[in-house]
Amino acid sequence: MTRTVNCVKLGTSAEGLDNPPFPGSKGQYIFENISKQAWQDWLKVQTMLINEHRLQSFDPKAKKLLEEERNKFLFGGDFTMPEGYVPPKS
Repeated sequence: MTRTVNCVKLGTSAEGLDNPPFPGSKGQYIFENISKQAWQDWLKVQTMLINEHRLQSFDPKAKKLLEEERNKFLFGGDFTMPEGYVPPKS
């Protein structure tokens, strides 16, 4: 049986994540308030941000930037794509 959540990002009831995406209260909050689809959308944006900004996963500044951008993207902040970003052609 699938679990549904009132997704803050999508503004609708949708299938929830199977597990919190990471440990701790932030992961639990995302688990309770973000749908699978919104989380998948974030993972694509996160990959793009890592590539565009050439972030290193072990860099504390990169982790902080990704956390801030994740909160903007998922919870309605002023998220914008990086300056000069051109989406790949499909």
